[in-house]
Amino acid sequence: MLDALGRSSVDGVLVVSGAHPLDVESVPCPDWERGPGASLRCGLAALPEAAEAALVVLADGPELDPRAVDRVAESWRSDGGDVVAASYGGVRLHPVLLARAAFGLVPDEGARALEARLVVCDDLSAPGDVDVRR
Repeated sequence: MLDALGRSSVDGVLVVSGAHPLDVESVPCPDWERGPGASLRCGLAALPEAAEAALVVLADGPELDPRAVDRVAESWRSDGGDVVAASYGGVRLHPVLLARAAFGLVPDEGARALEARLVVCDDLSAPGDVDVRR
């Protein structure tokens, strides 16, 4: 995942850790058991005040195409919106971009609970999910 982000146009990467320590520098989230939204809120709180938005990806989506990150970011830059997410075959997945106006809206169940403007990424591989049996 970090390699894919390194091949995208993002300005920086912030990793949030929860139940398990990570082998990379990360922001610990002691409330991780409350749900993915708690971890996301920890990450958002750690961003610099100048950050206008956060592009969120999940660590368990190893097939993420960095072009999806760039596509969602560019769509936000050109068309705006508080929540912008990639869709693959009509299914909303990640990455998802949260503009600063949406930072305080993230519930415990995570950004998926927020209505998003979708950016079609049908021509790219979906990020996958290593937590789901195939």
